[in-house]
Amino acid sequence: MNDINLPFRKRIGFNPRDSITIENLAVVLELTAATIPFENLCTLSGDPNELNEGHLVEKIIERNEGGLCYDLNGILYLFLKENGLDVQLVRGSVYVPDLKGFSPTGRTHAAILLNDDGKRYLVDTGFGGNLPLRPVPMDGTEITSPSGEFRVKKEASEFGDYFLEMKLKYKDPDWKIGYAFDSREPVENIRDLSEMKKTITTHPHSPFNKKPLLTRVTSDGSMVLTETSFTSWTEAGVKKEEIDPKRFKELAKEFYNIEVK
Repeated sequence: MNDINLPFRKRIGFNPRDSITIENLAVVLELTAATIPFENLCTLSGDPNELNEGHLVEKIIERNEGGLCYDLNGILYLFLKENGLDVQLVRGSVYVPDLKGFSPTGRTHAAILLNDDGKRYLVDTGFGGNLPLRPVPMDGTEITSPSGEFRVKKEASEFGDYFLEMKLKYKDPDWKIGYAFDSREPVENIRDLSEMKKTITTHPHSPFNKKPLLTRVTSDGSMVLTETSFTSWTEAGVKKEEIDPKRFKELAKEFYNIEVK
């Protein structure tokens, strides 16, 4: 068993003495989003490692990297569990507006369910630029955060019994589906997400195994870096810069703290 508590707090800049509760979980989520980027560089290199606790600690805490949903929600799940919260990992399928349907990769989104004082919440730090930055109540209550409005809707689909719906600040005029997820079949072990990782790494329709993608959500907006552009969304509007490989490396270091070889 790796001790994740203190190293994770140090990584995100959270007080080592404060206990984690539903009241301050928003702070943890904002810090995690601001410091640990959503990125696919390992996926592009065909990372063959099985997903487990040791691998996540090495990747995210020791090497200071980011990761995809199973990495980011995987390490957050372990951290929350170590701090005594009642959490479970669940699988979901992301809705792709361009396809007008769910991802062809199937149930390849990992998220967290939190049980607290008889209430259930969806917690997610691995959904790219679409992070709620707050626990989202499972009873349909709409929440507002620095990144927009979010709600969980109970509705059956081929991918589960709930939807996460969102209205992202600076992006969405109306509610849209983020993903469907299944609360009835929790993931028993981090290792059980290895199949999800394998699919994302190898599937021909995976959006993450073709070109670099680095995303970060901050308290005043979000930013996306690809090999050809750097885009940010803030109150001031959308700003897009066309870039070359040299600039890509500079921006990866400056805004994501990642050294691109």
